Amino acid sequence: MDITSIRDGLLAALTECYEADTAHFVSLPKHIVDSSSARAVIADLRNEGFVEEQERGVIRFTRRGYESLRERFDSTRHEPSALLAV
Repeated sequence: MDITSIRDGLLAALTECYEADTAHFVSLPKHIVDSSSARAVIADLRNEGFVEEQERGVIRFTRRGYESLRERFDSTRHEPSALLAV
């Protein structure tokens, strides 16, 4: 699995959980926790201030992380579709 797929999957899962309950932590599956690529993605997100980690493999969005993701998503929705396809 590549870094982009891992990051996108984590962000999707975190978004769903955050929208349901902002205080809820997500327990990641063992194969994700054991993946060095996934650990690198989680470390990057944590260092950017986008997630907090309760313990290894148990994470949640920070408010900053969720809002940053929403801003990026909203800004891409307003771009012309030809740019999105490039």
